[in-house]
Amino acid sequence: MERLVTFYETISGATAARYTSDFAELVTPKGTLAIGSTRTLQAFGAEKELEPETNRSVIVEFLVKDVDADFARLKDQVPAWLQEPTTMPWGNRSMLFRDPDGNLVNLFTPVTPEAIKKFAQ
Repeated sequence: MERLVTFYETISGATAARYTSDFAELVTPKGTLAIGSTRTLQAFGAEKELEPETNRSVIVEFLVKDVDADFARLKDQVPAWLQEPTTMPWGNRSMLFRDPDGNLVNLFTPVTPEAIKKFAQ
């Protein structure tokens, strides 16, 4: 768990609140990313529902001010790059990589007038 918390602190620039050795939250202006060990699911009675390093269907996304600047800052710290900054057809400039558990992470910056308007709300 700690390596994930440290990784997300690095990419977001935020400091996570570590409530226990099994649970932390990284609060951003737009949302909160909760990171817990498999032991945290025991509190929900769902400990068999989680298996680290098996996600293949969810992308964690962060809206950032300048995806190219973040790429320069993070390029040597990310374990697995899938896409360097690229302008997507829907107007976001995005980069895609995997976190230490193999989850997909997308950092993006709206760059077209339509995308900028969409995220200005």
